[in-house]
Amino acid sequence: MKINVLGYVLSFAFLLLVGCKESVNLDTPSQIEVVTVDPLPSWNEGDTKSAIISYVEMVTLEGGEGFVPIEDRIATFDNDGNLWSEQPLYFQLIYAIEQIKKMAPDHPEWQTDQPFKAILDNDMEELLQQGEKGILEIVMASHAGMSDEEFQEQVISWLQTAKHPRFNQPYNAMVYQPMLELLDFLRDNGFKTFIVSGGGVDFMRVWVSEVYGIPTYQVVGSSIKKEFNYNEGKPTIRRSPALEFIDDKEGKPVGISKFIGKRPIFASGNSDGDLQMMQYTASNKYPSFMLYTHHTDADREWAYDRDSHIGKLDKGLDEALERGWTIIDMAKDWKTVYPFQLENE
Repeated sequence: MKINVLGYVLSFAFLLLVGCKESVNLDTPSQIEVVTVDPLPSWNEGDTKSAIISYVEMVTLEGGEGFVPIEDRIATFDNDGNLWSEQPLYFQLIYAIEQIKKMAPDHPEWQTDQPFKAILDNDMEELLQQGEKGILEIVMASHAGMSDEEFQEQVISWLQTAKHPRFNQPYNAMVYQPMLELLDFLRDNGFKTFIVSGGGVDFMRVWVSEVYGIPTYQVVGSSIKKEFNYNEGKPTIRRSPALEFIDDKEGKPVGISKFIGKRPIFASGNSDGDLQMMQYTASNKYPSFMLYTHHTDADREWAYDRDSHIGKLDKGLDEALERGWTIIDMAKDWKTVYPFQLENE
């Protein structure tokens, strides 16, 4: 016996419609509520937020004049002072200082040699006067002589126990909630997000994946030299007390070219050390977006720019204003600063 399947389905559908006619008012037009999700809920409404969203809409609109192919949607972010705080000292430097104090009994010469003497005397003003060279000496001395695994274990242990002196929070909780949202927003729209920071690449790789959702292989930073040791059948990479690469200022575009291989269309930073990365991004053949974080909130974070020893923003601020780059006014543009502050709102 043959069954008319199509006729059976149509008949069944008709019965369903008839059976439901009392619950459907055909004279009343149906109302569909469209819910718009704010991709940047911790950002106040204003020019900065609008500029970011408009840019992302432009470069992702297929067929539009500003469309950028997904493989070219590269976004680079400085870390210190841009994705997490950097006051009163760079957090990696605070870690290095604690390590130097632990190592000091084995180095009596540090009692008289700078910059180590400044650390042992707790003279932070003198330490800052030592400049970049002094900071690098401290980092190299405290980070070398161990395997990658030993270094990772030390950093993990430090992050689990050390607390920020002002906020009494773990240092990896001192990240900016609005920037976490921005990272997610960009990735949701086909961007690959990279960290390009003057901080140590190995120090950042310990924790950035968990905190920022950025894979370790998408982190570009300063590095010290390493050596391979076969170690009687147990291959080991050991860290040497010599600098290999400084990922700051002119080093940032070089690092991007060397390790990423594509010019960014989106760059975000907070200091003069990021200026060359901004200039490099601005020269892209595609529409580009340069975003400077300006620390203007002394109550919820810090306020500093042109005269600061940490995160100085002087030439970068002038060029951003001159060229019309987007500047985050932290006090004005952010509803909240840190994730832990959300609990009190």
